[in-house]
Amino acid sequence: MNATEPRRRWWPRSVRARAALAAAATAAAVLVGIGWWVHHEVYDQSTRIAEEQARKHLLALVDQLNEGAVPSRRSAVPYEVVATGRRTAVASGGGMDDFDPGVRHVLPAPSALSAPPDPDGDVGWFYTIRPIRIPVRRDYNPGSGVDMAGGTYPVMYIDIWAGELSSDKAAALGVTADATLRTYVVVLPDTAEAITRTTDGLLLRAGIVSLVLIAASAYFTVRIALRPVEAIRVLTASVTASDPRERVTVPATGHEITALATTINSTLQRLDNAAAQQRRFVADAAHELRSPLTTLLASLEVALTYPERTDWPAVATTAARQTRRLQALAEDLLLLARLDTRAPTAGPETVDLAALASRLTEQYPLTERPLTLSCDSTAPAHAHGNPDEYERLLRNLIDNAARHAAHRIQITVRNQDDWVVLTVHDDGPGVPAEDAERIFERFVRLDDARSRDQGGTGLGLAIARDLAHRHRGALTLTPRTLGACFQLRLPRAPTPAEK
Repeated sequence: MNATEPRRRWWPRSVRARAALAAAATAAAVLVGIGWWVHHEVYDQSTRIAEEQARKHLLALVDQLNEGAVPSRRSAVPYEVVATGRRTAVASGGGMDDFDPGVRHVLPAPSALSAPPDPDGDVGWFYTIRPIRIPVRRDYNPGSGVDMAGGTYPVMYIDIWAGELSSDKAAALGVTADATLRTYVVVLPDTAEAITRTTDGLLLRAGIVSLVLIAASAYFTVRIALRPVEAIRVLTASVTASDPRERVTVPATGHEITALATTINSTLQRLDNAAAQQRRFVADAAHELRSPLTTLLASLEVALTYPERTDWPAVATTAARQTRRLQALAEDLLLLARLDTRAPTAGPETVDLAALASRLTEQYPLTERPLTLSCDSTAPAHAHGNPDEYERLLRNLIDNAARHAAHRIQITVRNQDDWVVLTVHDDGPGVPAEDAERIFERFVRLDDARSRDQGGTGLGLAIARDLAHRHRGALTLTPRTLGACFQLRLPRAPTPAEK
């Protein structure tokens, strides 16, 4: 059991559930941020509205006092009017009258003024707002339902100089002509808080519903989107080694599932081709092995049946030739198996292909028929790789040319920019253009160019191309008017003097 599994047991395994959880978590973070912003905006706006209402009420009270009228106790906003030289309030209402009017006023009295606070008479620009604590008194009876005692609230006030009022108006207000009146209006946060609480409740319910809808939407959307994936999984599970021909249905939507289905079909096709190639390889190998074995077995059985009439040296010669053929075929098969299981990487050694080609030209045995084998190189041509594998590659190309050449084989080695280009050209019958790639397949022999009696196994060119690919090179058949020309291109390595 995985050591981390107990810690992750709470995490859902389903992709649908994970997508729904991730969508819900993201939406929750976004909604929390939006809710926090809305909460503060609603509270700030409600507070500003309350302050604006209090300011308007304050100006209305000032207008009434300037007219010598005592404001009514009935008010939606708590207010109190106090004056210098007066112990009790001039007027109060909106909850401030819950304090006993016959006792001392609640809010502090202003200091005496000797001139009007606003020479132009526009008192609306001269109000002051500051936090004031409402005292706790025994005579307080919050009959209005809002208990203000002991709380600190923003309070707006404006001072009025009674000297501007007529004697009749000052007498109506119960103040002396040199008194200063201060009109207080208390800004209660209850309305803003109530609106904010209501908004928070609505946001909370809307957020929960939104999270449920988002999670459900993400769950079912991913579920619908994954239906093609489930179909692909079912069809892929039905693919077996004995029947790799099953293919998944490619959706016509053009989204990522289409790319996945196309990739899986391509992979299955490659696996099918590889399995078919492996089956052909096994069948061809069995056929190639059976031919010399049959010849060898038939020769030995005839010799054993008629021992007194058998030319035993000829039988031994035939057996040795077929045994060598079997040995060469087994070595080629083993080399191909090693090449199939090893990554195409060049070795750390540096090989001079010009010197290698020259040496092979001098040492190559040309005993069966007269051929001219020459090598043309103008400078050392170095490439990274394994010397033995390079020698095997060149020897296979020379063997192939020697079987098909009429009189001459020409090897050339050149440095071309960042590449080493080696060609092996013979003057034989050549290769048809339509077979230019097929000759590099395993066990392929062209009817007009190859013969089993000449000793070829049909693996030489396949091994040569695999060795070229292993060294990050390429082996191709280049068009020629006479004969066949094989071109080998390998990445050029710096010479020892350039290092």
